[in-house]
Amino acid sequence: MLSRVRAWRIWPTSLAARTALVLLGGLLVSQVGGLMLHALDRAEMLHSAQEHEMARRMMITYRSLVLARPEQRATLIDQARGPGDMTLSLSEAEPRFDLPPSPAQLQRHMQSHTQIVPLPASLRPRQMLVHGSEGDARVAVALQLPEGQWLVAEMLLRPVWPWHSNAFLVTFGVMSAVAAMLTLWAVRRLVEPVSTLAGAAEALGRDVNAPPLPETGPAELATAAAAFNTMAARIRRFVDDRTFLLTAIGHDLRTPITRLRLRAEFMEDDDQRTRMLADLDELEAMVNATLAFGRDATPSEPAVAVDLAALVNTVLTDAADARPELPAEALAYAGPDHLAVTARPVALKRALVNLVANALNYGGSATVRLMPPQDGQVVLHVDDDGPGIPPEELERVFLPFQRLEPSRNRETGGMGLGLPITRNIARAHGGDVTLQNRPGGGLRATLILPT
Repeated sequence: MLSRVRAWRIWPTSLAARTALVLLGGLLVSQVGGLMLHALDRAEMLHSAQEHEMARRMMITYRSLVLARPEQRATLIDQARGPGDMTLSLSEAEPRFDLPPSPAQLQRHMQSHTQIVPLPASLRPRQMLVHGSEGDARVAVALQLPEGQWLVAEMLLRPVWPWHSNAFLVTFGVMSAVAAMLTLWAVRRLVEPVSTLAGAAEALGRDVNAPPLPETGPAELATAAAAFNTMAARIRRFVDDRTFLLTAIGHDLRTPITRLRLRAEFMEDDDQRTRMLADLDELEAMVNATLAFGRDATPSEPAVAVDLAALVNTVLTDAADARPELPAEALAYAGPDHLAVTARPVALKRALVNLVANALNYGGSATVRLMPPQDGQVVLHVDDDGPGIPPEELERVFLPFQRLEPSRNRETGGMGLGLPITRNIARAHGGDVTLQNRPGGGLRATLILPT
């Protein structure tokens, strides 16, 4: 389990980070591979150049020796030694080297130089010994003169490193940095449409009339934008059709309700007339609530800067004026004096009114606590001192026409649309509404809004 957590920390979660990590990893591997190939080729080339130089100097010295008198050879050897990694000596006996026979490349160099150096056939080397060890980077060559002496040369091949020069390191670093920046830029450009699409989907969830995506760019992106715009148009058409249907039903029902109300007034039985008028009032209230629910699902009010703290205090003041029988401590506010959010003021006020009304109806009190903004969100709690709600019913109450109060009295049970309307308003703003029972008793409604 721990290894999975560590792997998850190393492997990022975002698409851009994953793509950049894979591309940068591939870039690093290719750069290291290219560096190794460059180092091997450079080492082989420089070793070959050193062996070529050794063969050239060896044959020049050999020519000088075979053309000179025997008593001059020692002096020529001393002059030929000179500074460097190559040592020359004369041996009367065949030399014995502690090195294995050299690869064919050095032997070819020596044989080619023996052919290039202008000498008669009688003066050419009678025998040639070539030994070398790649592990020790050391080679030894012996040429037998016509008189039987041996010209012996030993040379240490200089090691070759890819970072031998500062220019190479600087060039390699600049190339890697440029490639990394181009990779990050390309990844950002490729992933940007995904972020744009996510933002458009979020905007569509808050406002069904959000502007469409521009259908520009590469063919794949233009196709995705066109598909998204088509989906958004179908959603708008569906919502508009539902709103139109609710409006038409409400308009058509008002006429028969009015006729029934007029006929009920002519009933001689007072008790039956009162009951029928009460049923008609309830039916009319249900029609009005249904129409309001449909309107709140398709917000058309523009979003502006709203002082949420002032709006909450206004709602509490209106609630106190509407219920003068409540004690002063039944309505309370705790939080900052001013807090600005971007919202639709009329819709947001209706949501707050519903939450405060629910707290007063079922809990007898309403304490509103407004928290300071954090992580781009504002949290508002509405607490009451009522009996709370069974845990299994905390989500069901957000369904339309769901009432926990069993009676059909609109003064106590309502229409079952207050909380659904409140959640629709909150989600249209990009937030949400949740309910939870307080540990000390009562219910807490939490309204979350983006700043």
